[in-house]
Amino acid sequence: MHSDYPPTLPAEYADIEFENNAQRLPLVLCLDISSSMAGQPIQTLNNALAEWTRELHDDVSLSYSVEVAVVTFGGQGVAAWRGPQLLPVGAPVSPFVPAHMFRPPQLAAAGVTLMTEALELSMNIVAARKAELRASGLQYYRPQICLVTDGLPTDATGHLTDSWHRLIPVLADEQQARRFRLYAIGVGGITDRGEQVLRSFAPKFNARLQGFPFRELLQMMSASANAEQKGAGDEVFEKIFSQFKTQRPAWES
Repeated sequence: MHSDYPPTLPAEYADIEFENNAQRLPLVLCLDISSSMAGQPIQTLNNALAEWTRELHDDVSLSYSVEVAVVTFGGQGVAAWRGPQLLPVGAPVSPFVPAHMFRPPQLAAAGVTLMTEALELSMNIVAARKAELRASGLQYYRPQICLVTDGLPTDATGHLTDSWHRLIPVLADEQQARRFRLYAIGVGGITDRGEQVLRSFAPKFNARLQGFPFRELLQMMSASANAEQKGAGDEVFEKIFSQFKTQRPAWES
């Protein structure tokens, strides 16, 4: 085990050397676990993550190319997870885990909605992972970041903040340069104002869903990953996303 790894890392992730040369597809789930997600919503999210993990493991084309990282904003502030393990801040280790080895964290809801900082961390870990892959001579597909929230961005004290405005030009530039594709999904009781924030972040790929259809959302991310592998054009991603949005009534329970 490398000495620079935090001792808390589970042994099976300590020395991941990817044993395949498949082109990588980094996927970040940027998840709101603030106190408004307590109860059924966080339970639904945990169940969906567990089920999606099983589906990923069984999907031959995705399991060896997709790499999953989880970023959460809520209880611990903004945090990155390497599989089920919460990474210490500044840990010298990538949160990305190959899909065939990925195990989901068990998330608990608490705290405030540091959405801006969570998106910034998501962008940073994607950029760092792409640099690592390039250094290893490995190819990668355009990464996907999926932001899921039921609220509005707050500061560390829980007060609403407009600091998220600073992200709009950055996100526009990054997506124009095709550095990643951002999905911004509002769930539960997200307000009109909350939806406006998501639309500002991801003009093409934003949605406001009734309830907490996390299972369908994760399946949509898998479908997008499959399309990315096949080199699909933008219209294919827009079609996948619009199907996801419009099938919604059938999933409302």
